[in-house]
Amino acid sequence: MTQPPLTLTELGWDDHFQAQLLDGDAPPCRVTKIHRSALSILSDAGADRLRLFDRGTAQNYAVGDWIIPGAVEGEPPRILDRKTIIRRRAAGADHSAQLIAANIDTFFIVSSCNDDFNIARLERYVALARTEDVDPVLLLTKADKTDDAATYLSRAQQALPDVPILTINSKSPDTVAILAPWCGTGKTVALAGSSGVGKSTLTNLLTDRDEDTAEIREDDARGRHTTTARSMFRMSTGGWLIDTPGMRSLRLYDGRDGVDAVFPDIAALSLTCKFNDCTHMHEPGCALRAAVEAGTVDPARLARWQKLVSEDDRSTESATSTAERKRAEARETASHKARKKMKLNKSR
Repeated sequence: MTQPPLTLTELGWDDHFQAQLLDGDAPPCRVTKIHRSALSILSDAGADRLRLFDRGTAQNYAVGDWIIPGAVEGEPPRILDRKTIIRRRAAGADHSAQLIAANIDTFFIVSSCNDDFNIARLERYVALARTEDVDPVLLLTKADKTDDAATYLSRAQQALPDVPILTINSKSPDTVAILAPWCGTGKTVALAGSSGVGKSTLTNLLTDRDEDTAEIREDDARGRHTTTARSMFRMSTGGWLIDTPGMRSLRLYDGRDGVDAVFPDIAALSLTCKFNDCTHMHEPGCALRAAVEAGTVDPARLARWQKLVSEDDRSTESATSTAERKRAEARETASHKARKKMKLNKSR
């Protein structure tokens, strides 16, 4: 039986996007998958594919975006202002932002109760969400395969006291009801975590799909990638799920606010150091070092905060330098063209 078209509200449309419509705009669409030169889209008219005529522009779009197709063929679609955007620093030497998901309400962070469990990585994911004021929820899978599930839960709760943390079975129908409060009609969640922790299994459960999954290898708790591209699927509860490939490399992009939100006590205490530019390494009057010596701040936790702050500072400086270099190159190109034009005019 053919399903009736979805309404814009069911697709996640609200007043935030309605206020951005202009007279004469084409009907809005939501991006469900990004290809090299095209976008898979969904609207109240159904699913379609929108070709991108400008090469290299696909990276400007994120799964979950709301767009307005161009009035004529070849005109790039207009991206409506996003409510939220989850992004990370691109891999390698590139300092640009890689878009992960747009207009999401909740960030489901998936980890498993085995050697994949890593507090530092979980803090990174939460910082990623907090940077954009997206609500993170930590899902601990494979609790049924260990006798230490309570220990993993306790460790997570101690490190992330303000984050909802649930132990779930990615294959159990009961999980659908457990996660339903975040997955209702019009809501959008993004699913992130390392490969093999049960993301694809959970996606299948929440969306009634049947895609390939891969278990974590028992010898090193690592899994192979079964999701190779970000895609948006409708959940049986009426909401939308954006699945992402496994990410072991997760570098923050302009994420200082998110980092401080994960470590609020340390961030606040750092403001009381004697020197404003205190590195918390050797300066006299360092409030953080004093707190470690007094036993009120865990040195391992402080080290994790320092690492994230330092990484974000370097990323910000590099991004600024890259932007300045590109502006200088653009000025030089413009100047070269102007000189060339002047010579041409004189020769006439």
